[in-house]
Amino acid sequence: MRAFSDDSRDYNPADQIMLLPPSPRDWLEPNHLVYFVSDIVDKLDLSAIYASYTGLRGYPPYEPRMMVKVWLYAFMRGVHSSRSLERALHEPQDAHHRGL
Repeated sequence: MRAFSDDSRDYNPADQIMLLPPSPRDWLEPNHLVYFVSDIVDKLDLSAIYASYTGLRGYPPYEPRMMVKVWLYAFMRGVHSSRSLERALHEPQDAHHRGL
């Protein structure tokens, strides 16, 4: 076994509070496509979509602005089917959408 110098990083897994950063945005570079999509959708007038939500119907819907962001980001990444999008949302290696 190789001996390490005293200037190596400390290793004590019991002291590790979290495995992942507290914010998904900490995973992404500042100029990532996710931020562009989020900024564009935040500027859109989605009043027509919000107006269609009248009364309670079944389970509460997802936030429309978030859904537009997810769909637009997926489309820009080449994901065009809802089944492929659902798979991508569950895959840990494609966690960029969590920054939306």
